[in-house]
Amino acid sequence: MDYSLDDDDAKLVADLEGRFAGIARRAADADATGVLPEQNWRDVVDSGYLRVFHPEAVGGLGVDGVTQARAMEALARACPSTFWSATMSALVCVKLIHTYGDPDVHRRLTDPLLAGDRLACFPVVELESGSDAGTYTTTVRRAGDDYVISGEKARITNATNADLAVVFSRLEDHPDGWCYAFVDLRQPGVRTYPMPHGGLRAMPWGGLVFDEVKVEARDVVPLRLEQFPEGMAWGWLFISIASIAIAEAAFDAALDRARTRQAFGGPLGRMEAVQAQLADMRTEIDAARLLAYRCAWHRTEGRLVQDLVGMLKPFATEMAVRVTQRAVQILGSAGLMPGNAVERLSRDAPMNVIGGFASNRLRELVAQQLGLPVEYGGSRLVGTGLDLDPTGLGS
Repeated sequence: MDYSLDDDDAKLVADLEGRFAGIARRAADADATGVLPEQNWRDVVDSGYLRVFHPEAVGGLGVDGVTQARAMEALARACPSTFWSATMSALVCVKLIHTYGDPDVHRRLTDPLLAGDRLACFPVVELESGSDAGTYTTTVRRAGDDYVISGEKARITNATNADLAVVFSRLEDHPDGWCYAFVDLRQPGVRTYPMPHGGLRAMPWGGLVFDEVKVEARDVVPLRLEQFPEGMAWGWLFISIASIAIAEAAFDAALDRARTRQAFGGPLGRMEAVQAQLADMRTEIDAARLLAYRCAWHRTEGRLVQDLVGMLKPFATEMAVRVTQRAVQILGSAGLMPGNAVERLSRDAPMNVIGGFASNRLRELVAQQLGLPVEYGGSRLVGTGLDLDPTGLGS
C-alpha cells in the first residue's frame, strides 16, 4: 500500500490545515468555557471538511481513505472537541444514513448535513447501559402508517444541539428486532439535557429522552444485530485518529520543552531518561498512525476491517493516554496548569478510551478473530454482533 498523497490530495490537506489554524487558536478558550465557538463551525463548513468522507454520488469529494485520515487528523490537532462534533455528524451519521437508507429518499437528510445546515448525533448507549445491547430499552413501534420512538439515550455527542438523530433502537414486532431510526429532534416529545465531562469539554454532550416521538415509516430501517459493527467501525476509526492527533500535539509540546528548558547545566533533552520517553512516544504514535492508515485504506475500499480496527482503537486510545502523561512528566508542574495545552490534552485523551465501546470489548473481538471463544458465564458473547465474520460487507 502506498500511503503517500498525490498533489491534489496533498493540497487539500494543506488547505485544511491552514483553514483550521483559527480553530486551534480558539481551542483553549473553548475548553475553558465548555462551548464551541460558532466561528469554529463556520470554518469547518467553509473548508469543505464535511464532504471529505463520501463519494461524489452522495455529495462528497471522493478522496481515498488515507486522505480522509489526514483530513481528520488536521482538525483533531486543531481542536479535539470540534473534531468530535463535526466528524460524528458528517462521517458516522451520514455514512449510516446512506449505507442503510435509500439513496434517493434520504438525500433530503444527508444533503443538509454535508452542507453544514444541520447537525446529527448517533444515540446508542443508555443511561444505565453501556456496550451490551441486550440491556437497551429504547423502542420503535408502529403507530398507524408511521412509527413512534420512546426511551432515553445518554452520553451522546451533539445531543444538546443536533437537529437529527440516527438512533440505534429496538424495533417492536419485527423479525430483525432492531433498527436505525432517523429522528427529527425539532418536534414535540423530544427532551435533551447536558452531561458534565472532564475532557473534550467544548464537545456538546448529553442525553435524549423520546416520549412517543413520531418517526416516518421511510425513516425506520430494520437491522439485524450482527450488522451493528458495520456502522461502528467508522466511529472506532475516527476516535483512534482523534487519539493520534492528541498524542502528536502532546509530543510536540514535550519535545519543545526538552529542547528549550534548561536544567542541571544544559537542555532537559540531553538527559537519557527524557530521550527514552520521547523516543517511545514517537514510536508509538507512528505505529498507531500506520495502522490507522491501513484501516482507512481498506474501509473506503468496502471492507469492514473489524480485525484491524479492533486492534487500532484500544492501541491508539491507550497510547494517547500514555503519551500525554509522559508529556506532563517532561513539562513538570507546567503540564498540570490550567491553560496549558498539555493539561487540556491529558484530560481529552481518556475520553477516547471509553468512547465507542471500552477497550476490553474490542480486545474480545480481536480474540474472536484469532479463533478463541469469548464466553461469559458459559454463554458465548453475541450481544452486540462483535463475533461477525467481516467479509463481504460494504462501506
